[in-house]
Amino acid sequence: MAKSKSVRQDKSVSELAREAIWFIIHSLAAVLLLEVVLGGMTLGHPDLDAAAPKIVATVLAFLIPMTGGFLVTRLQPNRANARIARNVWIVGLLHFSAVCVWVLGLPTGRGLCEGCTAGEKLTRTFFAFHQGSGLMGGDGLLIGTWMPLAMLGYSAGAAIGFRTYASAASRAA
Repeated sequence: MAKSKSVRQDKSVSELAREAIWFIIHSLAAVLLLEVVLGGMTLGHPDLDAAAPKIVATVLAFLIPMTGGFLVTRLQPNRANARIARNVWIVGLLHFSAVCVWVLGLPTGRGLCEGCTAGEKLTRTFFAFHQGSGLMGGDGLLIGTWMPLAMLGYSAGAAIGFRTYASAASRAA
């Protein structure tokens, strides 16, 4: 059975503004950690047409922000601003949804997923490591996959950090 938690409903405008600012800061931290991954990958001069660097970047786009979210919550577990880090996945979901709508509206043509259905457009743009759709100038993985994945990883790391802190605190009590 799920534990019920009471959420304070009478927050002041300044408290809500502070939470919104921290939400933006955590979202930008997730993107910054993704940029660290991409910068590190760029230093290795990977073959842009090979699948292996794209797969490695996809895994790192999740794991590095996950580690960052975990560290944020472990360093400040009782701070309200660190608790907001668990909700950054919402930005990733909204970003992915907006990019999906954008991709579906892009025109197709020769070499650009000609004759593709809507599902094929999305899967070839965001999830194909070999023959992508050619839409978005080939940046479908970066914009539509790695950015939302970084947000999801950051949130997952923050949630794991809180869970391990809460279990350690309950054992100490």
